[in-house]
Amino acid sequence: MQVVIMGCGRVGSALAMAMQKRGHDVAIIDRDPSAFARLSAAFAGRTVTGVGFDRDVLVEAGIESADAFAAVSSGDNSNIISARVARETFGVDRVVARIYDAKRAEVYERLGIPTVATVPWTTERFVSALGETSTTTEWRDPSGSLAIAQLDIEESWIGTTVGRFQEQTGARVAFLNRLGRPILPDVKTVLQQDDLVFAAVLLDNLKDARAAARSPQLASD
Repeated sequence: MQVVIMGCGRVGSALAMAMQKRGHDVAIIDRDPSAFARLSAAFAGRTVTGVGFDRDVLVEAGIESADAFAAVSSGDNSNIISARVARETFGVDRVVARIYDAKRAEVYERLGIPTVATVPWTTERFVSALGETSTTTEWRDPSGSLAIAQLDIEESWIGTTVGRFQEQTGARVAFLNRLGRPILPDVKTVLQQDDLVFAAVLLDNLKDARAAARSPQLASD
């Protein structure tokens, strides 16, 4: 996959290295050339100096053949403008923007542009939004036997209650992220399209829980 990233700050540089580690071709844009110093010496992608919503700069970064685009600069306006240019002008399918204003984030989610607020696990959230399945455990208890991890869910789970999801996967849903906002569910909470599911799972059962969540749910008795 070819990925273009706008913004080489802390998140952008970490995202560039994460995507490269997964075997993707990466180009990263920043108006300040000194920002590229944040990249690891192992970075093998392209660096492009310029404004990330300038069409010529995007073309230089390879946007015309890009499979994914992430706008992660420090400015909401710059991020959403560049995300819209990538989606609407160049037809990039996988586009995600970092948005600090939660109210704006909800609006752009409704327009079909996934957004990521400034929250923990930001890099992994972007990796997921760009179409990658992360196997990273976000948190472990001190004993190392319990994890809170994001579970990618198969489409058939949408419309299912959290209680049924827990029964079939063996995972306890700790919280949901819905349109950039955390939700503490109960067993009657219904899973919705684009919910991010974070569950507490014994590490010995994590692989099975991930597999169950990615599989169609079992038919009701």
